[in-house]
Amino acid sequence: MKKRTRFLGYIVLLILIASFVACSSTSKQSSTGEYIDDSVITTKVKSLLASDDFLKSFQISVETYKGTVQLSGFVDSQQAVNKAVEIARGVKGVTYVKNDLLVK
Repeated sequence: MKKRTRFLGYIVLLILIASFVACSSTSKQSSTGEYIDDSVITTKVKSLLASDDFLKSFQISVETYKGTVQLSGFVDSQQAVNKAVEIARGVKGVTYVKNDLLVK
């Protein structure tokens, strides 16, 4: 009886360890928590860009991976590029802004 209880305890412990390892991040894949954080950052940046009177007329794409925000799309002036980058940098959790905006 004791052996069976101990064996079940080990099995439960192994399952817990496996679940923690499965949720951890790798260099090519973000963990569940990081994915949610990146989604929140992307949403905040998009909403701030959409609410800005100067930038709301442009189609600026926003993607986030591990705190790095990538802005892409077309704008009509360097001032618009600078403003978009400034807004993205101001969002909590952003570690770097990759600027792929093009002035047309």
